[in-house]
Amino acid sequence: MEIITGTTKYSMKKDTVVAIGKFDGIHVGHQSILKAMLKYKEWDYQTVVFTFDKPPASLLGREAQKDLSTKEEKRDAFCKKGMDYVIEFPFTEETCKIEPEDFIRTILKEQLMAKAVVAGPDLRFGYKGRGDEEMLKEEGARLGIEVAVLPKATYNGKEISSTYVRKEVEEGNMDVVRELLGEPYSVYGKVVHGNHLGHKIGMPTVNMIPPSNKLLPKSGVYLSKTICCGQVYNSISNIGYKPTVSEERQIGLETHIYDFQKDIYEENVKVLLLKHMRDEKKFSGVEELKEVLERDKEEGRKMHGI
Repeated sequence: MEIITGTTKYSMKKDTVVAIGKFDGIHVGHQSILKAMLKYKEWDYQTVVFTFDKPPASLLGREAQKDLSTKEEKRDAFCKKGMDYVIEFPFTEETCKIEPEDFIRTILKEQLMAKAVVAGPDLRFGYKGRGDEEMLKEEGARLGIEVAVLPKATYNGKEISSTYVRKEVEEGNMDVVRELLGEPYSVYGKVVHGNHLGHKIGMPTVNMIPPSNKLLPKSGVYLSKTICCGQVYNSISNIGYKPTVSEERQIGLETHIYDFQKDIYEENVKVLLLKHMRDEKKFSGVEELKEVLERDKEEGRKMHGI
């Protein structure tokens, strides 16, 4: 997969099928679009995801939200879904004013050599989001671009969207999030040194400082699995500020991996958050903390079936 970023100067050399959007979270609705694109490979079309190098909200005066998927996570997902190109379009004062008709003609038709576009019914593009499904179909018919609009994916009768996923993540409803994403919500990062308290109380942990732009569930203890060194391990994780032992307000993710002895400092790990077990709480001291962590540890073993 080729990534084109930081430039508006590019051109495809073969016909393409294109998907347009932010793709935050890459939920099952997004995945249905990516899957539908693959059928166009029968006509030797190359698959192109057209997304943005930063959230449009950051330029439009709205408060930027935390990301369900970091840029690196999106790239990895697009590659695994069989995309040929990802274009991370520079969203600037100049480019945000491109009229939707110009976007279709200049970017889709001329630069991307689009023969088809696959989209959801809520597609918006161009200056002030004036471009929509109707315009794309009308202009596409004139320019020889097939437009396939897929229905919204639903869960329990509710339309799936990044906003819906975000709400469930924030509330710690990881079983629902798993249904919306088609896989567990995950956090990826490098293992760093903590205060080593876990070793002292018999519950060593792998510590991560999540990317600052990554949306985390509410603070608390979670049943988890950890992917490290190419293997998957059962674990439990704590997201929060460690109020019993620290006054610092930097949120972190620390994970106890069951029956694990390896030294993995500076390694990259992926933590899959499966289920919220309890909220974060400030205890009277280290001894009470130790007792509760032991109960968490045993409860986690039962939930994992180990």
